[in-house]
Amino acid sequence: MMFDWLFGSRKQAASQSRSLLSGDRSAEAIPLRVLMITHDPILEAHGGRRLHTHFGWHDPDTLAEQYRADLAACSGGAAAYTIVERHVVDGYPAKIDGFRYHDTSYLDCWQRRGGFHDPDSADYERLLAEFGVVEQILRNAIDEVWLFGFPYAGYYESRMIGAGAVWCNAPPLSLGAACSRRFVVMGFNYERDVGCMLENFGHRVESIMSHVYRNQRGERNLWERFTRYDQSAPGRAECGNVHFAPSSMRDYDWGNQRVVQSKADAWYNFPDLSAPARPIAAGEWGHGDMRGHHLWWLDHLPRVAGNSDGIANNWWQYVLRPDRYLD
Repeated sequence: MMFDWLFGSRKQAASQSRSLLSGDRSAEAIPLRVLMITHDPILEAHGGRRLHTHFGWHDPDTLAEQYRADLAACSGGAAAYTIVERHVVDGYPAKIDGFRYHDTSYLDCWQRRGGFHDPDSADYERLLAEFGVVEQILRNAIDEVWLFGFPYAGYYESRMIGAGAVWCNAPPLSLGAACSRRFVVMGFNYERDVGCMLENFGHRVESIMSHVYRNQRGERNLWERFTRYDQSAPGRAECGNVHFAPSSMRDYDWGNQRVVQSKADAWYNFPDLSAPARPIAAGEWGHGDMRGHHLWWLDHLPRVAGNSDGIANNWWQYVLRPDRYLD
């Protein structure tokens, strides 16, 4: 079957299949207020252009809107993001050792494709303090932070912060008694497109759902079932993971044209997973397109009421609001 690009519907392949992103699996909205911080320096020596314009990279505001709309669509409306505050910084974030690029040093490294500062990691504690993030989190003015930057800005793809923070594709940052509420900081590179942003979010899902199911074993670990792909579980593929579609043979092999048996359709009827496997191939998730695959994969995440084995049937609530639902 061809993937109807991009928010169209798929043809029915089996009685259990659903139309991708068609609104027939709507979920209760989880409102999320976002603080968006963009480091996009003005290059005075190059006509006063912003860094993203100078290199012809993506506009951060356009990326943010695409990302917001994509997550709303593939979550059935559960991911109800609103950007409530924006900061565009004429400068570069500090690294953990205090180093900051300036226009000349950064452009020189980019031109040489080398010499970038080591350590690369941004100083999160300093960044949070500069923008009063913790204070806004604690008074419930915001729920999440989106960082947009250039290559080698030093951001993690996602990072959980606050008391009880867990691994979220990056080391947790507790901040001790200073922050009693968990929240996630997403890090995006505006050189790349929204497909890469969805990949960042997908790894956030993997980290958090692995934590949710950490005590379940065997077939009771529904997260392990969800992420099966044919190479790792021959003949028993389900939805795969962010890097491996059901038919993938290696990392990022979303376009592999093998036809495999998969129970991906069953997840549209969660918690009833009795639907049989059927032949499935890359055309269903975009013939290798990153954005297409990630939308298809995220659309399969359960988002219904009730509990199974003590775990909520709406997995989006764990991913979107770890402060409220994650143990």
